Amino acid sequence: MKKFIEKLHFITHDIEQHTHTEQARIACEAGAKWIQYRCLTKGDDELLKDINVIADLCDDWGATLIVTDHIHFNEKADIQGFHIEDMDADFVALKLRLGEAITLGGSSNTVEGLIRLAQQGVDYAGLGPFKTTTTKPNNAPLLGIKGYADAMILLKQQHIDLPVLAVGGVTIDDIDQLMATGIFGIAASSAINQADNMRNAYLDFYDKVM
Repeated sequence: MKKFIEKLHFITHDIEQHTHTEQARIACEAGAKWIQYRCLTKGDDELLKDINVIADLCDDWGATLIVTDHIHFNEKADIQGFHIEDMDADFVALKLRLGEAITLGGSSNTVEGLIRLAQQGVDYAGLGPFKTTTTKPNNAPLLGIKGYADAMILLKQQHIDLPVLAVGGVTIDDIDQLMATGIFGIAASSAINQADNMRNAYLDFYDKVM
């Protein structure tokens, strides 16, 4: 079953300016249709409290809620999917555990990783890092525009139809060139949630991506 995947993924993050729930609320009010809750610093009770609040926001605004990792919360909250950051994860087993209705995304630093994800049946993939980012430290080589262009050409040659999102340090000025490579969309965090006006930053990203 092919899932609907939004072209702009907003990812919450631990920042001083806004809590995760505030970030989700502002993004939803700006029209976001895809919220990825990424919090790796809290215990289960706090995580579930956040998730339930954000799930209600997403339900009110018609947005999809994706949770980073934390698959043990499946069926404990109104979560539509999970994004798994472990690039060595067994996604076939995860799909069996979570069920076909749950959207499953994965991360990759290379086109070889994208091919593996596609073969294991993920619904979408984040490919990065595009540029240096402090949101998710990564020692993998920076891909730049050429890295995405080359990856999309190779996937097309191998007839692999996988929604690929650029992630890692993407700014508003990068979007036109990135989308021209043939990628499906953009995943963004700090360029939006650390902007002077988060709502306007989201809208600017949305206009560019869509």
